[in-house]
Amino acid sequence: MDKEKIISQMTLEEKAEMLTGKDFWSTKDFPNFGIRSLFLSDGPHGLRKQAAASDHLGLNASIPATCFPTASVMACSWDEELGERIGEALGEEAAALNVDVLLGPGLNIKRNPLCGRNFEYFSEDPYLAGKMAAAYVRGIQSKGVSACLKHFAVNNQETNRIANDAILSPRAMREIYLKGFEMVVKEANPWTVMSSYNKINGVYTSESYDLLTTILRKEWGYQGMVVTDWFGGRDAVGQVQAGNDLLMPGKIRQQDSIRQALKTGKLSMADVDRNVRRVLELILKTPRFKGYPYSEQPDLKAHASVTREAAAEGMILLKNDGKTLPLAADVRDIAVFGNTSYQFIAGGTGSGDVEEAYSVSLEEGLTGAGFILDKGLKQHYLD
Repeated sequence: MDKEKIISQMTLEEKAEMLTGKDFWSTKDFPNFGIRSLFLSDGPHGLRKQAAASDHLGLNASIPATCFPTASVMACSWDEELGERIGEALGEEAAALNVDVLLGPGLNIKRNPLCGRNFEYFSEDPYLAGKMAAAYVRGIQSKGVSACLKHFAVNNQETNRIANDAILSPRAMREIYLKGFEMVVKEANPWTVMSSYNKINGVYTSESYDLLTTILRKEWGYQGMVVTDWFGGRDAVGQVQAGNDLLMPGKIRQQDSIRQALKTGKLSMADVDRNVRRVLELILKTPRFKGYPYSEQPDLKAHASVTREAAAEGMILLKNDGKTLPLAADVRDIAVFGNTSYQFIAGGTGSGDVEEAYSVSLEEGLTGAGFILDKGLKQHYLD
């Protein structure tokens, strides 16, 4: 396919449509040019493919998939090879479910324990986060599916994340908040990067030429596509100029803004064509464009063994005073503390919610192994 020929033949309206999503998960088809849509799907530790618009409330169930341990668990394993195997399994399931772009991994820094997305970020340490995320990206993309590195950058709190302005020095940004992203770009070549919701020093990340072009592309050599977080940013024209190629999920007013800015000269056709080219280059790599015979039946049984191994590797015993573990053979009566010991959270909510085939709570696992749990303590947590 001749990308330059297509770009030269596309109308202004078609180019604006290509740079904005068609619906919540897809881009627009252009059958007259032989261009198929992209299908993008959550999530970082398990596919969350929804056929209809997202609700993030569980009302619109996703297709069953494997729920792998969260990034916070996997960072505790320090095992890049295992991370790559999880990435391979994620890539296989994405391809089987006709997904082109897997929206993950996430590798923002765990700056505050109250951050609602900490479960899907790897670490407080940029080196560990970068190494583990690079392994995931290599694994996912080995199956022909695009990984999407997120959330670029300094997205370290959930509260007020859409309006939050992260104020930080150049050194802190480079050494702490950007270092992991730089490592992944240079070591694993992700096909897609997602800009974050927040501002950095007064500028929305999706509208920051310094972040998306000067640093990401010119300094690090990134060649892939940049997509907004869903509904991220405020100025569609500023996003295009900054190098944010695809605006998701796409709005008519964004298309209108791009078209009007082109007509008035506020936006150059060169910037639009550059972004259209990057979207096209991603489309040409995808399983859907190549006609991959997706089955809609990922190998959940095989991947269950991977997730079990990964969960075990991520369990770290920091201290074992008095050699309490392993428990003596005659110990059967135990107390289990914490709400989630009984009301289990398999992975996370929102983009981290996976329609897993089954899950086993701590209570169920211990009971199944022959232990007797304190009933009064259990009732205390359930009341």
